[in-house]
Amino acid sequence: MSPKRPASGNLFLMVGTGKGAFLLTPARGGGWKIHPPFLAGWDVYHFTHDPRDGTLLVGSSNPVHGPLIARSRDWGGSWEEDVKGLSYPEGDGKLERVWHLKPGPDDQPGRLYAGVAEAGLFHSDDGGRNWEPFGKLRQHPTREKWMPGGGGLCLHTILFDPRDGDRIYVAISAAGVYRTDDGGDSWKPCNRGVRADFLPDKYPEMGQCVHKLVLDPVNPDVLFQQNHCGVYRSDNRGDSWTEISEGLPSTFGFPVGAHPRRGGTVFTVPLEADTRRFCPDGRLAVWRTRDGGANWERFDRGLPGPDAWLVVLREAMAVDDGDPCGVYFGTRTGQLFGSSDEGESWSAIADHLPPILSVEVGRVRDGWSG
Repeated sequence: MSPKRPASGNLFLMVGTGKGAFLLTPARGGGWKIHPPFLAGWDVYHFTHDPRDGTLLVGSSNPVHGPLIARSRDWGGSWEEDVKGLSYPEGDGKLERVWHLKPGPDDQPGRLYAGVAEAGLFHSDDGGRNWEPFGKLRQHPTREKWMPGGGGLCLHTILFDPRDGDRIYVAISAAGVYRTDDGGDSWKPCNRGVRADFLPDKYPEMGQCVHKLVLDPVNPDVLFQQNHCGVYRSDNRGDSWTEISEGLPSTFGFPVGAHPRRGGTVFTVPLEADTRRFCPDGRLAVWRTRDGGANWERFDRGLPGPDAWLVVLREAMAVDDGDPCGVYFGTRTGQLFGSSDEGESWSAIADHLPPILSVEVGRVRDGWSG
């Protein structure tokens, strides 16, 4: 039985795991109700929704069946599964999995985007029934130098400039950040100032392993990224970057989340190092800056440690639109945590889920079906 749609205004959580997509809705008396998984047994790299109409969206793959995009308009009661057009021409690489799904702007109803591995960007104009490559990203002259990171050669982040629908950012591991200002006809590498310690040239035009990218909600010219080699801020739409890792316990980590209203405020979960992918000293903590990275604060109240050797992956952090905002993250070993006070204290939401690959949060709007 599919979950009943929460009342308008209520939050809900979407958790993608290595064994399916879990929907969490408000429980009677407080807390969260965890519903049985959709697409049980599939690797769900991204479980999200379209805030324009409430459609649930799953980006997935299966070793036997390959990549899949699934959509539900009735809160999981039924699913449409489509991959029509979601492929590359023969000889142009293999599409292995769907990493990230992004609904288009409000003024483009029906438009969806998909970031995939092998790295590429697709779009649909009919709500996800049919897909085709978007723009000329894979024709970029640097493409032959793109190389896979630990998760493969994946396009895992898609961002829009809210002032200009033709300006889109993508992040590729490992190629770096690319930006289009003309709706995809041309793409520019945006990696100046970002280190690539694993390459002979430490500051190349491209080849950086960006782990996650977010846009500042107050000033869209400002972006933040958690990179393989540090945390960075750009004040000029990605044209150049300044490292802001000082004050953090390490330069390595995966997720970064942005406050929905407070400019310069982001959250991250550092890991000890590339070769030691666990919490520093076995103490799980979330770090927050409120001044664009000039200063960082550490928060661990309610989180496990010592001896908490946990990992948080790139898609596994989300921030809600509350006041104060809530922050959520999941671990590779199936723990899900939430904060209702902007990261200053935490509580466990779930403890025995499959490996958590993504966490998203939504709020039910009036007029949604289901």
